[in-house]
Amino acid sequence: MAAASHDPTTTAAWSALGAHGDAQTPDLRGWFAADPGRAERLTLDVADLHVDLSKNLVTDETLHLLRQLAEQTGVQDRLRAMFAGEHINVTEDRAVLHTALRRPAGLDPLTVDGQDVDADVQAELAKVYAFAEKVRSGEWTGVTGQRIETVVNIGIGGSDLGPVMAYEALQAYVHDGLTCRFVSNIDPTDLDETTKDLDPATTLFIVASKTFGTLETLTNARLARQWLWDGLAVEDADEARRSAVAKHFVAVSTALEKVADFGIDTENAFGFWDWVGGRYSVDSAIGTSLAVAIGPERFAEFLAGFHAVDEHARTTPLERNVPLLMGLLNVWYVNFLGAQTHAVLPYSQYLHRFPAYLQQLTMESNGKSVRWDGEAVTTDTGEVFWGEPGTNGQHAFYQLIHQGTRLIPADFLAFATPQHPLSDGGTDVHALFMANFFAQTKALAFGKTAEEVRAEGTAEDVVQARVFSGNRPTTSIMAPSLTPSVLGQLIALYEHITFTQGAVWGIDSFDQWGVELGKQLALQIAPALTGDAAALESQDSSTKALIDWYLQHRS
Repeated sequence: MAAASHDPTTTAAWSALGAHGDAQTPDLRGWFAADPGRAERLTLDVADLHVDLSKNLVTDETLHLLRQLAEQTGVQDRLRAMFAGEHINVTEDRAVLHTALRRPAGLDPLTVDGQDVDADVQAELAKVYAFAEKVRSGEWTGVTGQRIETVVNIGIGGSDLGPVMAYEALQAYVHDGLTCRFVSNIDPTDLDETTKDLDPATTLFIVASKTFGTLETLTNARLARQWLWDGLAVEDADEARRSAVAKHFVAVSTALEKVADFGIDTENAFGFWDWVGGRYSVDSAIGTSLAVAIGPERFAEFLAGFHAVDEHARTTPLERNVPLLMGLLNVWYVNFLGAQTHAVLPYSQYLHRFPAYLQQLTMESNGKSVRWDGEAVTTDTGEVFWGEPGTNGQHAFYQLIHQGTRLIPADFLAFATPQHPLSDGGTDVHALFMANFFAQTKALAFGKTAEEVRAEGTAEDVVQARVFSGNRPTTSIMAPSLTPSVLGQLIALYEHITFTQGAVWGIDSFDQWGVELGKQLALQIAPALTGDAAALESQDSSTKALIDWYLQHRS
């Protein structure tokens, strides 16, 4: 039976926030002018992250009411339950323990459902590290005796988005002579483009699928296996083919029988647990490709970054608890100010996949219309996360954020020290880049009045077109540099932001039943595409007409 949930709209804090929002006229210019200490008071640190919340559309009263909402909806009680291993994923009756993946060795043991979680995690991590060292050192070779030069991760969803995002973000730390590539889409183009210039003799595949049954992943794995056999001209004999697979494929899976049937040595299968959701798994064995690329020492730093933010979220009082406050701000924008989307704008090319990663984390977690007790929600939940690196976005969609009719809260991410400091004719290019970062948040907050536009000598008929209303909310998140630890901190920050929103709304942020129906229907429709007349006739008129068109035009 589902645990009792709550309706946040019945709390006193919700009513007070509604009245407060209706009465408030945002005025960042006025608030800053009247309160010289605003920026200092609303800037907080978590580990290496320096977080400025002062350009958000909140007053001290807003924050007070949001903290009351968190208390009245039991956010911190639910957080404690998560860390303790209680089964807060109620629809699957599971603990939610991604935070255990990054607990350092030597802490008081965490036992959940009779299992020593810490011992399990450390044992699997040691196995991943040992494998990573073999590949990096050249001890692990392909079937021809050549060292591995390219690792191809085959997965989808959390088994792809996390590893590829982190690998791209930490390019500066990748081992010389090694590259990683990633295949996720069942579109054959993805695998073909990924492998077409690779040498099978120096390529290693990591097949990441907990059940070793994910349709897209296993289809791509079989295609990759055939590519390997063809490229190495392996004779059509079971022993020869199995030997090639054993040297060029490993798995991240707990379905050892299926792994063995595929041809992978089960000694080279790395596992994780039911209490790890796919979108929370980059710091588990799902991150094996990253551990190979950056090495065990750097991967340990990555995990330490997560843990630092976990401890901040777990122990810091609510008034200075950065991820919880940021989650509450998101609730404020979604439920009281009508925001429907949230932009994440990293001023770092290395983080170009970070917004896509957050799309799964936030939208799969909180895209729910039913509470964890099975009752319908009574308010909006979730928001659309999106973004691109600055300054690219400035020349694309920032127009809508600055002067459009929609409220779009935006998080700006930046780093003080670049991985590649360059100058252009004596100009520090990173300083120029950062000038854009600072200018954008300032422009969004304070805008430009008609009087200021006229003072520049602008013709009256275009004055209004050049007015910027301001009061466009932003959060600035900065760190000294983009290190493995800082990346772990950023990911954990958004995990706990997402958690906070779900806890307020009373929804289960850790299941994802919404992805199942389309997968089931795809299996039912597939025969209709290959000649099954009955399957075709069973479709609705629109789907049948679309399939008919496809079949007529398929060459």
